[in-house]
Amino acid sequence: MVAKINIGSNLYGALAYNQEKVDEGLGKILGSNLVFEPTDGQFNVSDCMEDFMQFVPAHFRTEKPVFHVSLNPHPDDRLTDDQLADIGREYMEKLGYGNQPYLIFKHEDIDREHLHIVSLRVDSEGKKIDSYKEHERSKEITEHLERKYNQNPAEGQKRSEQWELTPVDVSKGDLKKQIAAVIKPLASMYHFQSMGEYKAVLSLYNINVEELKGEVKGKPYRGLLYSAMDSEGNKVGNPLKSSIFGKSVGYDGLEKRMAKSAERIKTKNLKTHTLKAVSEAKQGRQSESEFRAKLRQQGIDVLFRRNDEGRIYGATFIDHTTRTVLNGSRLGKEYSANVFNDLYGGNQQQAQEPIQDTRLSDIYKNTEKPTTQYDTSNSVTGGLFSILAPESENHPKEEMPLPRRKKKKKRRYGRQM
Repeated sequence: MVAKINIGSNLYGALAYNQEKVDEGLGKILGSNLVFEPTDGQFNVSDCMEDFMQFVPAHFRTEKPVFHVSLNPHPDDRLTDDQLADIGREYMEKLGYGNQPYLIFKHEDIDREHLHIVSLRVDSEGKKIDSYKEHERSKEITEHLERKYNQNPAEGQKRSEQWELTPVDVSKGDLKKQIAAVIKPLASMYHFQSMGEYKAVLSLYNINVEELKGEVKGKPYRGLLYSAMDSEGNKVGNPLKSSIFGKSVGYDGLEKRMAKSAERIKTKNLKTHTLKAVSEAKQGRQSESEFRAKLRQQGIDVLFRRNDEGRIYGATFIDHTTRTVLNGSRLGKEYSANVFNDLYGGNQQQAQEPIQDTRLSDIYKNTEKPTTQYDTSNSVTGGLFSILAPESENHPKEEMPLPRRKKKKKRRYGRQM
């Protein structure tokens, strides 16, 4: 089981994202704690927001009070809704959220059922829930739950289907958002040791990155520009500075990632799977498309770089099983560009096959996107609602009727300045 923890300030966005799944028939509520749970299963953001906010005190200092985690069992695991609900409750209890309000959702939008849990990181007294070594503790908890419920262990499994990202589609617009949805998770998930290897894996998702070097006011400068690419590999739209996406995908952040990747590839011997698969796929006389197909069966993409005459001058293998990117030369001389040029070079160049059956992993889906909005001017949550509600102003969405609830005493909450 893989847990992905997200923290933020947009409670409304997290709830609205889950409401969208429920409304589309792709999700359901499995359980709750200190939050109203509709008996008819119909989810309503407004009522849930009210319940959550009744728990929040007038003043707190935590800048990101929202906790949103996805729990992803192995695709081969078969669990009942009751078991999934128990797993969600036990996870929250052991992580220190047992006395917090939360909702447990089951998502069925992809073939791998998984949970989303939304809660608050601030208790009723305004104190932040202990987050010391939260990710380490989370991993220990998921491993315990795997053993308890006889699940397939997360480590050592082929989990590439859990991390699939959607290639940029220039026809859909909002290229900045599409690029961000790929590069941030990709840079943290994949192991690469050079900028060329990073560029190779980005190209699979129709993204180009360029290095910039120079001087600014007498000081050396280096940076990166990201661009979307169309199906022909041409750059589209304005290039975007890496700074707008965060330090992790900037020059310095990637250099640190490359150093860590080199160490991990060595200590974990990550190239073994790639080497074995490429060696087997390379056996016998076959076309380039057949070679690619054999690698794809092992969860590996290959990128051949060619000059205008069709000569192969570079070969890079992207192993989605181990999430490792390796230039052919790292596998050995018999896997260098010259060897593959002898096999597939010249005018027999074949177009690189697009990624098949790609799905946007729910783990990295943008949960900040609101689907509904309503007037907050007279809300009982007062000013505090403004930091937990979305900034955009969309038109109201008609909501499903819910059973009448017992009226709660109104209290006005404020935000400490």
